Amino acid sequence: MQLSVCLITLNEADHLPRCLASCASLADEILVVDSGSTDRTESVARQFGVRWLHQDWLGYVGQKNLALDRARHEWVLSLDADEELSPGLQDEVRALKASEPAAALAGFSVPRCVLYEGRWIRHGDWYPDRLVRLFRRKRARFAGGKVHERLELAGPALPLRHDLYHYSFRDAADHWARCQTYAQLWAESRHEAGQTAGPAAPFLHAAFRWLRGYLLRRGFLDGGPGWRIAALCARETALKYRLLRQLGRSNPERKRLPLPK
Repeated sequence: MQLSVCLITLNEADHLPRCLASCASLADEILVVDSGSTDRTESVARQFGVRWLHQDWLGYVGQKNLALDRARHEWVLSLDADEELSPGLQDEVRALKASEPAAALAGFSVPRCVLYEGRWIRHGDWYPDRLVRLFRRKRARFAGGKVHERLELAGPALPLRHDLYHYSFRDAADHWARCQTYAQLWAESRHEAGQTAGPAAPFLHAAFRWLRGYLLRRGFLDGGPGWRIAALCARETALKYRLLRQLGRSNPERKRLPLPK
């Protein structure tokens, strides 16, 4: 198995060394598609011998599909710059590279584990967050709206055992700032697709999100961070549906709404 590692970046100099160090020994090429970094992202990346490609921002889907189109090898490992292969996952990928997966197999999924407030989160809505990240390039395509792109895979995927580490949020303020950005993009995508929201939708969806993450999926086992994650996820869900409701009631030409403080 020959492997292309593909990443999209924008000002990821802080995260990139950890990510690339975890996959450099496994990659037959590393392709970085950058949308205009102004920090040391390029110089850091080039220390790992990457192929560097500049592309003005096409959105998450467009940017990641461009990386697939430019990759040289049949198998792709798609990573985000704030992710890292755990030692166990590195060993699993190394073993796969020494083998030849069955022709019918299209990919492999991995569990993703988030570091939050200095603790690995292993319950609630955030874990195992299983995603297909290793796949045959010609049998995969990214799709979706403006945020939370998904990989569409033509064929079966087998699960790998070990974690993909995710260093997502610096602190609660960074978490909430991203929640607001994602909520805005989600609402715009759903509005453009014709979805609407009733007056009770923000409350009902937020309540379900908290119940699912904190109780049904046992987020309480992660202690204080588990409570704060469930609360912020519920707050983000309420915001998404409030923004969607506002978009549905506003002038169709008015796509972007001010976020609440």
